[in-house]
Amino acid sequence: MSQGAIGLIGHKGTVLAHGHPAAHQDPQVPFPYATLQQTMEEENEAIGSSQPNGSLQKLSEAEEGGPWRDLGSSVPIQIKGPEGKASVTDPCPQGDRAQAYCELESALWEDDSRPPCGVVNRLLAEVSQDLTAAQGVTSNVRTAASNVLVALARTHFTLVMAELQSHLKATGDMSKEFVLITLSKLFSTYAPQCIPFVWLMLAGLRSVVGQVRSGQILSIACAVVKQWLGGVKMNLSTGTQCPWPAMEKEQIIENLHELLFSMLRNWQDCQEEKDKQAILGAVSAMLDVLLQEELHREHVWEQLLWLVHPCQEIQDTCRVAKSLTLFLEALEGTESVIPRDKFLDITSAVFYQLYDDSKQHSEADRAQLTHCIMLQARICPEEMILFLQSQLGDDWEAGCVAALGLLGTLARSDEPMMTEKLPQVVKAVQRLCSDPRIQVRAAVLYFIKDLLNANARSCSAWDVVGHIFSEFSRTTGRRAAGDLSAQEAQEEGALQALCMDILGSLDVSVRGMSKLLWPRLLLFVVPAQYTGMLIPVSRCIQALSKREDLTGRRIEDLDPHFVSSMFQGPLLTPQTLLARLLVVAGSPVAGSELQAAALLMMQNLHRKFHRAVGAMWAAEIPLLLQCLQGKDESFPDSAEWESRLLKFLKASLETIEDEAWTEALSCELSQRLSSSASSSGEKSFLYKALGTVLGACKGVLHIQEKLLQHLEEANVEELCEAQGIISLLSHAAESNFQTVLATLTMFASRLCKGRNARISRRKKMELDSTRAHATRSALMLAHGSLALRASKEQLLAHLEGDIVGNILMLYSCSCRDLQNNLALVQSITDFSAAFQAVGDSACFNPSLKGKLLEILMDLMKKYYSGIPVSPVPLKVVLALEQLSKLKPSFESKDMGEMLVLCCKNIVTHPSEEMMLKIRKSQQAAQYLQLQQTSLKALGRLMAVLLETEPTGGFFQNIVHILQRSMISENMWERKRALQTCSQLLSACEELQRGDVCEHFGSLVGLLAPLTCDPMPASRQLAVTCLNSLLRIQAKTSNGVIETRDIRSLCEGLHTCSVTSQLQTSSKMARIVCRNFPVERTVDFMMAIKETIRKAKGVRVRAAGKWMITFLQMIRKDICWNVPPILYILRSCTSFVQQSTFMPFLCHAVAILTRCHKEFIIDSFSQLFGPTDSETWRRIREFYLQRWS
Repeated sequence: MSQGAIGLIGHKGTVLAHGHPAAHQDPQVPFPYATLQQTMEEENEAIGSSQPNGSLQKLSEAEEGGPWRDLGSSVPIQIKGPEGKASVTDPCPQGDRAQAYCELESALWEDDSRPPCGVVNRLLAEVSQDLTAAQGVTSNVRTAASNVLVALARTHFTLVMAELQSHLKATGDMSKEFVLITLSKLFSTYAPQCIPFVWLMLAGLRSVVGQVRSGQILSIACAVVKQWLGGVKMNLSTGTQCPWPAMEKEQIIENLHELLFSMLRNWQDCQEEKDKQAILGAVSAMLDVLLQEELHREHVWEQLLWLVHPCQEIQDTCRVAKSLTLFLEALEGTESVIPRDKFLDITSAVFYQLYDDSKQHSEADRAQLTHCIMLQARICPEEMILFLQSQLGDDWEAGCVAALGLLGTLARSDEPMMTEKLPQVVKAVQRLCSDPRIQVRAAVLYFIKDLLNANARSCSAWDVVGHIFSEFSRTTGRRAAGDLSAQEAQEEGALQALCMDILGSLDVSVRGMSKLLWPRLLLFVVPAQYTGMLIPVSRCIQALSKREDLTGRRIEDLDPHFVSSMFQGPLLTPQTLLARLLVVAGSPVAGSELQAAALLMMQNLHRKFHRAVGAMWAAEIPLLLQCLQGKDESFPDSAEWESRLLKFLKASLETIEDEAWTEALSCELSQRLSSSASSSGEKSFLYKALGTVLGACKGVLHIQEKLLQHLEEANVEELCEAQGIISLLSHAAESNFQTVLATLTMFASRLCKGRNARISRRKKMELDSTRAHATRSALMLAHGSLALRASKEQLLAHLEGDIVGNILMLYSCSCRDLQNNLALVQSITDFSAAFQAVGDSACFNPSLKGKLLEILMDLMKKYYSGIPVSPVPLKVVLALEQLSKLKPSFESKDMGEMLVLCCKNIVTHPSEEMMLKIRKSQQAAQYLQLQQTSLKALGRLMAVLLETEPTGGFFQNIVHILQRSMISENMWERKRALQTCSQLLSACEELQRGDVCEHFGSLVGLLAPLTCDPMPASRQLAVTCLNSLLRIQAKTSNGVIETRDIRSLCEGLHTCSVTSQLQTSSKMARIVCRNFPVERTVDFMMAIKETIRKAKGVRVRAAGKWMITFLQMIRKDICWNVPPILYILRSCTSFVQQSTFMPFLCHAVAILTRCHKEFIIDSFSQLFGPTDSETWRRIREFYLQRWS
């Protein structure tokens, strides 16, 4: 019989080292049980006590003789051996005591005589004291004492066994470690003699189990149990005569049961792995004994059910679950099988306890119960699989979800039975695919995840990959419907994320996985409902692409029935796949991660598209990916990204050079375009991509067919559709200009042909429909876009006759609503810009240019800025700007009319009342933005006209036009006029127009009062204009003018104080007057007069201050200008604002009188004119009386 874990501690080795063979080593020798009780009684009677506790009576003095006569209670124990005496005394040191025990052990083994009972009594007491001491005794002494008891058991086995059993049952502060070690040594040495004491041993061990919770003693106790029960099992299984009476055998079994469940109760919380393994070994040994006979087995199963039933009655199930786990783990190591009915009872109890909604289990409890179920599955896998399958059809959602989770866990295991039953399980789970319950749907997906990670070959009967995509599409549809609650939407979103996670975490190296995925995954790339799954699909394909044997397969090798069911159409083609990936990569709403996934898929599958693109894509796609990842800062927005992607497509088609392949790609893009909804975010890119591909085609008929198809299909009443058609034609025209223009001409003719002729009522309704007019607008814009993309030769050959001719034809047939008018104006802007870009040598048809100007002027007259906001004036100004650049230039008369009309529309209007309404409207921000853009456009138009019209009279006309607005009572109009003037002067400064200086006086007179305008922005603009004037004056006169002071004074105009504003304005006046050309004096005074005539309040005071400052600084230099100045001052007295201006008027006359007294007196002496006001008469009388 082999020794247990503790039996090897060393006694047999010690005995053999002493040269003494171990007695009774054969465990198969039957022990004479009938003499057991008699022997114990005789031994107890002989030592005078029936209590096996070591407190035996002292030997009588009559017991003398032999080698033991020197032993007594008051003297050391002395044993005579062949080498002298060995003694054990209490006071001796530990080392000497261990040596004494070794000599005593040697004597006990070598002496053939039986020690007297008195000696045994004293010896047991001494040795037991060292063996069980809680502290103060070394392990060497304990080991030596243990060996003495084993040697003593050779002659007094029953007494030694009784002494050790008493220590096991004892309570109090004592160590039981070496008691258990000694029991193990006894069994190793005297196994047959130990068997009859099993029932006592089991009872003693129960007390140990109740006192010990972990550590070395627990491990030793478990090893002793395992060792002793090994001998019991051998005696039961050898077929020899049983060493116990039937009654005692039942007592052994009962004690064994009690020990078993005591262990399960007391040791279930052990955490150390060493302790757990020891307990499992002991419990397994007990089960090996208990499960040998049918009667005992039934009792074990009943006890097992007893462990389970409390789970259903108490809330804290953790302890019960741990006991059951311990039992099942031990049972797993035996060869016994749980009866089917008992197994189902146990499984059902644990399963329903675990997933009972009424109980709130902690995570630890749930993990423990789940572990119990998995242990049962390892013990009885077939029964567990059948049980879990039965739960799938149950209406109990929690049970169904739980069963799916456990089946997934089993699928990941290596159980042969699970591998065998997996197809059956997969078939059962497949029936739940249409289950609408959210938790069941999630559980099915988790099961698929476990299945794919464990055994991809078992998925052949069910397209699990297809189910992942179907579930993703299902969740997408439900969320898009918009009828979900917040919680439902969150749950559906979690399912989507789970689908992506499952596919993204697949390991293509798992056996059978590559066959399952390739090329099946490609079928889920094209349908739009799977767009969100492209990221994990791309990762899988990237991994699969590294397997040369896989990606080299043809898509046609896939099951055609499956492909047909997925697409309900033709097989997947390279063009179909490329079209889908291009659309995703170019979609503005896809997001950079999804776009990158599409590009990576193209790179990894380049051989599936065309053999020629490999090298080119390997170089270009990484650059595109860098752009998406933000490494390339030169492409910050979606428009530039789209442009770069289209260039990549164009370069790819040029590399392929396969007309049939390119036409097939255009057909695929055309089909996708026709089936896309107008609201689709990808449709805009589809138009451009199709145009790029058609531009690469060579077949004229094919190009015309596709263009006409989409011209007829497009619902251009929607802005996005109209823009799409324009981009389609424009991109196609880059390489096929003639074909596209011919197609446009053909289609435009259809829209205009017979509109005024006799045609059917139905046809007339079609031509007059809203859609037809919207189509004409789109075609006009398309012609302008074509002009921008045409080469110089193409433009010069086709602009006037075809492009402009078609535009005017379409406009003449349109209803001329806002959409048509905007389209016309934009097309004029586009082709004018295109013609101007071809060079200075080109001259536009003057007659045609005049006609276009007439049309634009008529539109400007028709629209005025206001509510609702109209963009037409702005668009007309932009068109006039481009048209004015074309040679030959407009005549001065046309330019003047043009400017008057533009200023009237943009500067003069809207009125102050209208502005107040606009600012209160919902379109306020839109209008104000449009107004600012229009003013900037007007400034650019003026700059263009100044450049084309070098004469000074034209600038004078502009000043005259702006003057009316700069002195207007409408503060908004004044601000707009100042902004326009600022742009005009900036352009003149850039063009170095010296004729501006001729109007220096007039402009200063107009700008000066505006430095105190109520609007802060107007004040700043007035200063800006004055600065520009001074710089122009300096350049013209080759002088140096200090303008820094004016700029530094601008801060003073920001204040709300009128006094501060007037002071700052006066300081500016002194700076300007220092650089004022005297010859412009009258112009200045005339402009001041106009301001006084129209202005009110602070502006009148500012005008007066500037006038006084001017007269004071140059009064001596203006002798020739005194008469006109005096005339201007006289005319000011007739204005209603004379009360405000009167002090300045009197001051001005006083300044003139001091410097030019004779002239002033002479003028005042003349007869009073009929037009002179009463105020002027009084001033004249005052000065005549004073100075004459």
